[in-house]
Amino acid sequence: MISIDPKNVPSSKLQGYLQSAVGPRPIAFASTIDKNGVPNLSPFSFFNIFSSNPPILIFSPARRVRDNTIKHTLINAEATREVVINVVNFDIVQQTSLSSSEYPEGVNEFVKAGFTAIPSEIVKPYRVAQSPVQFECKVNEIISLGTQGGAGNLVICEVLKMHISESVLDENGNIDPVKIDLVSRMGGNWYSRANKGLFEVAKPITTLGIGVDQIPNFVKESSIFDGNDLGKLGNIEALPTTEEINIFVKQNFAVKGVLSSDDQLKQFKKAKEYLDQNDVDSAWKVLLAK
Repeated sequence: MISIDPKNVPSSKLQGYLQSAVGPRPIAFASTIDKNGVPNLSPFSFFNIFSSNPPILIFSPARRVRDNTIKHTLINAEATREVVINVVNFDIVQQTSLSSSEYPEGVNEFVKAGFTAIPSEIVKPYRVAQSPVQFECKVNEIISLGTQGGAGNLVICEVLKMHISESVLDENGNIDPVKIDLVSRMGGNWYSRANKGLFEVAKPITTLGIGVDQIPNFVKESSIFDGNDLGKLGNIEALPTTEEINIFVKQNFAVKGVLSSDDQLKQFKKAKEYLDQNDVDSAWKVLLAK
């Protein structure tokens, strides 16, 4: 492992390390207008949600590393104190990338990148019609993190109105992660497409798991199970009862065959199969069966 002192690395090299290591990062497709009402549109991957009450989004138009200049988005946000943050999905990723080109001041990136500008309801900056979710925001505060190239500027935005395309909603009115098809930034030219790598992790907040400390040592010490497996086993609310285990074994011919071999390794591997299918209850029944 290499160890790096940020003070001893050129800014451009450090930026590459940071952006490659911290990801995937969501993209704030920020729409602003200048003091003369000219629209500007630019993507920023130093972005996230930081509060739901009040609803706060923060993105950071960093000072350019190469020449320490600031971006039009920052100038506009300081001047007008308004911004629309549009989310970026796979359908618009190429156009979004095009809009990041360093066009001269006054050039309308909506036009250059082929986006449709639609009026907002509360703020003056336009929304991107092709974006599936749009946030109309007021800028509460801008915090400068430095004066050197690469220094960030935290634009703290309070959401005044949120617009969601019905096309990305599920039957319950919630945003469907597959339908919205969000993309995010990695290092270099790399992006990540969320719905091609989706997996679900049960939140401990919805259940009070027994904890990894309650898993028998003979399971924790096995090389068959990794940390993710132990996390799943520890997230169950209660261990299955002896009666539940006996019924499960009686009804499962394959498990009965594994147990009859009196081979603990085979028993562990069978439990691992269930864990890989996220069937934690069955995995526990296999592990605890006699």
